[in-house]
Amino acid sequence: EELNRNTLLFDSRIEGGNLGRAVQVHEYEYDLYLMPDTNTAASRSGGNTQWYYFAVTNMRSDVEYKLNIVNFVKPDSLYNVGMRPLMYSAVESFKGKSSWRRTGDRIAYYENSFETDTGQPYFTLTFTLTFPHAKDICYLAHCYPYTYTDLSHCLTDLLSRPSAHKHVQMSTLCTTLVGNKAPCLTITNFNSPPGAIQARRAICVSARVHPGETCASWTMQGFLEFICGGGARARILRDNFVFKVV
Repeated sequence: EELNRNTLLFDSRIEGGNLGRAVQVHEYEYDLYLMPDTNTAASRSGGNTQWYYFAVTNMRSDVEYKLNIVNFVKPDSLYNVGMRPLMYSAVESFKGKSSWRRTGDRIAYYENSFETDTGQPYFTLTFTLTFPHAKDICYLAHCYPYTYTDLSHCLTDLLSRPSAHKHVQMSTLCTTLVGNKAPCLTITNFNSPPGAIQARRAICVSARVHPGETCASWTMQGFLEFICGGGARARILRDNFVFKVV
């Protein structure tokens, strides 16, 4: 009962979540440990841990909490030059207000006393925050999340448009380590003669090389809206180039 009343409850069982462990070190302070990116040699080098996305609930709105993410691996961060964590409030969203907003005070990023098996130092991101509502469900993230489901919805919408077959085709480039299909789009003016299409120069466009680069996925979605749109510049580009988009 005491635990449930005074302790934050963390959850990473969301699509794209990567929180591995939470340890309460003081009444309103928690050390957080991230799960490393898949296939990044976690057991020796610490793996790639430079982003975060998780849920938290059971909070109070009248106290300031301190969160320390203690197993980052890069020696410097934009958090030292003004960047702030991102928070989504379910209550705020239900009220129709802006769902995601930057938050956090007393933000610092620094080397801590932990080391990987190879002797490389870990780094801590620490910040304080006050939640806007008690018993809310909040999500904290490094950047605006963009999940595989978001990608699937984007591509389904793109390919279902009446004129999509004239300038975009989708194939599967490969299958990821977790079994998801990695789509590859070919974008050009397919109404042109085959010889004209073969003579066009190809442009390869790639985004989201690492899991934490969600901002790149949002940028790619904007690019797809442009290049598959009805604007004059997009039509000229499709008439003169073949775009391979991964």
